[in-house]
Amino acid sequence: MTTKMQYTNLNRNFLVLTVLLLFVGFVIFLSASLGLLAQLDTSFSFIILKQILGGGGIGITALLLARTLDYKIFEKYSLYIFFGAILLNLLVFIPDLGFQHGGATRWIELGPVTLQPSDFLRLGAVIFFAAWLAGVKNRVKTFEYGFLPLCVLIVVTEGLLLLQRDTDVVIILTLLAMFFIAGGKIKHFALIGLILILGLVFLLYTRPYVLDRFTSFINPTADLQGSGYQLNQSLIAIGSGGLFGRGLGQSIQKFEYLPEPLGDSIFAVQAEELGFVGSTSIVLLFVFWTLAGLKIAAQAKDMFGVLLVSGIVLTITLQAFINMGSMLGLMPITGVPLPFISQGGTSLILTLFACGIILSVLKKPV
Repeated sequence: MTTKMQYTNLNRNFLVLTVLLLFVGFVIFLSASLGLLAQLDTSFSFIILKQILGGGGIGITALLLARTLDYKIFEKYSLYIFFGAILLNLLVFIPDLGFQHGGATRWIELGPVTLQPSDFLRLGAVIFFAAWLAGVKNRVKTFEYGFLPLCVLIVVTEGLLLLQRDTDVVIILTLLAMFFIAGGKIKHFALIGLILILGLVFLLYTRPYVLDRFTSFINPTADLQGSGYQLNQSLIAIGSGGLFGRGLGQSIQKFEYLPEPLGDSIFAVQAEELGFVGSTSIVLLFVFWTLAGLKIAAQAKDMFGVLLVSGIVLTITLQAFINMGSMLGLMPITGVPLPFISQGGTSLILTLFACGIILSVLKKPV
């Protein structure tokens, strides 16, 4: 039987790895920001202050707050949380509230605060689906209680994102993983896979930006100044880093060459500055963090806890590895940021809040 000391060790290990990721992420972010004052739309001090307050201040506070909560409260209010996330995503279409960037409408601007509602949608979908699967239990193997709700959830979440000129494979993969953990039927997986392939084909024909991403992935040199520009600049940055990198703050590609050097391209910037050794260390740090989170999931007291922790861990992990993989040319560019590292105060706050939820699952051992 798992003892109280073992529960404490699991939580401590996960918390230490979370804080370490946060610290490493801030150092990388600070280094990537140096020398970019001429290119930034706002002041350097504002960017850094926002990241410090989001991660070091409000984010840690959110983590500690979530850790003190009874995680079962999320099961009780899961439907309201998910509906709230949906409404938040609809707010981007309100004039003077939602704003565009790069041709997409994905953000809400509230004075100095900028929100990307898709972050809330991921967490809301995970909480709701974990509660649903825990409630239906063995009926998850049936069409009406397992397969159909999963399809509806994918359609709702991806439909909202498509309206924002966005897609999110992270949500889809996370929901599929949760469905598998809960005991979903293999034949339902096969059917969902077929539906997703057909959906991808439909998007390739109807959404030019999706086709551009796949074209640049298959043939990165086909459009060096267009759809393939970010990938090629990323590969140049990573290749320039060599084994040990140019040194902190010494990236060249971040100057007018690499798009979003503080956002989804920040992995390429750190690869140029820290080299293969630094990049491998970051990958391993995410691997250890994932294993620590999944160990907590394995020791959860009920199925809701297992699914909730697994879903949150996989959401963050998938986002991280999809980001890094896209910068390496291993998968199409998706535009997802690198958790704990990329610019984004509210995104970081929500990530740390989710980590606090994970820590709350083993708070009261029985």
